[in-house]
Amino acid sequence: MRHYLGGLAARTRSEGTDRHLAFYLTFVAGAINAGGFMAVHQYTSHMSGIVSAIADNLVLGNSLLVFVGFSSLLSFVAGAAASAVLINWARRRNLESEYALPLAVEAVLLLFFGLSGLFLRAGLPSTILLTIGLLCFIMGLQNAIITKLSGARIRTTHVTGLVTDAGIEIGKLIYCNSSDHADLPPVVADRAKLVLLLSLIGLFFLGGIIGALLFSRVGLPAAALFAIPLGLFSSFPLVADLRATRPSKS
Repeated sequence: MRHYLGGLAARTRSEGTDRHLAFYLTFVAGAINAGGFMAVHQYTSHMSGIVSAIADNLVLGNSLLVFVGFSSLLSFVAGAAASAVLINWARRRNLESEYALPLAVEAVLLLFFGLSGLFLRAGLPSTILLTIGLLCFIMGLQNAIITKLSGARIRTTHVTGLVTDAGIEIGKLIYCNSSDHADLPPVVADRAKLVLLLSLIGLFFLGGIIGALLFSRVGLPAAALFAIPLGLFSSFPLVADLRATRPSKS
């Protein structure tokens, strides 16, 4: 079990560790997206909707909502950028925590979100704006992690892309290859990819259900339940780097 957990955020990757980490991160994305809606009545992983809302509110003259939309978009971009900076910084130093660093940051930010009710007054415009920005930053950070480590093969918050790719594979699956075009390679669906895509979509949906249930009953502290496993995954590579840099006793 220790070897398995330590491998989820390790620098050395395999298809299995990529897939299993993606499963958990997609589940977390669905849960936090639902929790964010419970807290501030806005989904924070859906950049397509946010950009559309900016355009709509700009035309309607809702300057405050335009500002909120741009803040959300910039926070998501900042999260993705921060993830890239951390990963490349660790990669150039040959650290084992190449992917664990942004995961650890995400865990800390989720804990901050969960405990924010202790020091932020609910309902204030500044609190709402800070919460939306924090959650968008987390979603950008997380999506960039899995994008980097999987070579852009997997996304965790971009359900539109997942559904599109699943639709493409379903189309290839039901396509009837004609004998009239025997000189052309047959259209063949990637069944393994389709199963992966449907699993990720299902886990985002399941995370949304469980997140909505937990946040509606427990409140913001429910975020800690999703932060703790992330902290556990990232701790193994981080500890390995700390041991490697510790000066040896002569």
